[in-house]
Amino acid sequence: MISVEVLHDVDTAVALITAGHLCAIPTETVYGLAADAGNSPAIARVFAAKGRPSDHPLIVHVADVSYVGDWIQELPEWAVVLVNAVWPGPLTVVGTRTQVATDDITGGQDTVAVRVPAHPLALELLKKLREQGVLGLVAPSANSFGHVSPTTAQHVVEELGAYLAEHGDAILDGGPCEVGVESTIVLATSDQPVILRPGAITQSDIERITGVQVAEASSDAPRVSGGLASHYAPTANVVLVDAEELDGLPQSVDAESAGLIALSSVPTPTGFTRLSSANTSSEFAAQLYSAMREADRRRLSVIYVVAPTGTGIERAIVDRLSRASVQVEGQ
Repeated sequence: MISVEVLHDVDTAVALITAGHLCAIPTETVYGLAADAGNSPAIARVFAAKGRPSDHPLIVHVADVSYVGDWIQELPEWAVVLVNAVWPGPLTVVGTRTQVATDDITGGQDTVAVRVPAHPLALELLKKLREQGVLGLVAPSANSFGHVSPTTAQHVVEELGAYLAEHGDAILDGGPCEVGVESTIVLATSDQPVILRPGAITQSDIERITGVQVAEASSDAPRVSGGLASHYAPTANVVLVDAEELDGLPQSVDAESAGLIALSSVPTPTGFTRLSSANTSSEFAAQLYSAMREADRRRLSVIYVVAPTGTGIERAIVDRLSRASVQVEGQ
């Protein structure tokens, strides 16, 4: 059986991507399945590898804020201030697309999502690809569509390794992801920012940096990555509970098949498998997806999660958990 090649040098990844191959790459948020954003056949293989619906838009990753104009026609003044303050970082902006942004990237919409990742290997890769004429990379999470996002190279091996090996693709290993949940997505087409997906860059961060109040999302907001009701889901059922509810779980709960993800201050019920014991909300976010994957590795049937409370990255954590806990018909 052929195993997928795991790389530790950027130059080999550059050669593969410019030749039309895929390469899973590290970012500060999660690992992305990267392809040349100007190569339609390669983009089609990203969708095929993930089993991703063709109308689900992708995020374009670029090397520097100065390149956003390749993809987005114009950003409002507040958005220019925001990206200059945050990039490289876990923020994606959605703006009116240029002709470079094709339908296979945008899902047929008139907007496109762009970000500058804050991982040294990703930035080195993007800069070297730029020198080869590659204007950006699409890089949705390197996992099967709707499943738990990968935060290590090994996660990608376990989930997509067979497909990547079969097609001569590779994985660039950059160690564990620091943030652990996907980027904040902000709509930047009007005089107020709109958060379409919460992340590590919070509403208070955006309002503090820009001096502009965040507006509520409307029903006609663009579709974005991670926006479906069911997403980020392990095989085990995810159940959100309060710490007090753990003590009152029904006797029918089979503790031996149950896992717990919670802050270290929350005690573990007798018989439960402790999957994460973060001390802070940021640590909780960074460990969340690995903990879900560990539950599946142990073949647990249910994961009880006591989410941290707050208005910062806690909102992103609850967003991901809420989507992970949605049961899809037929599963």
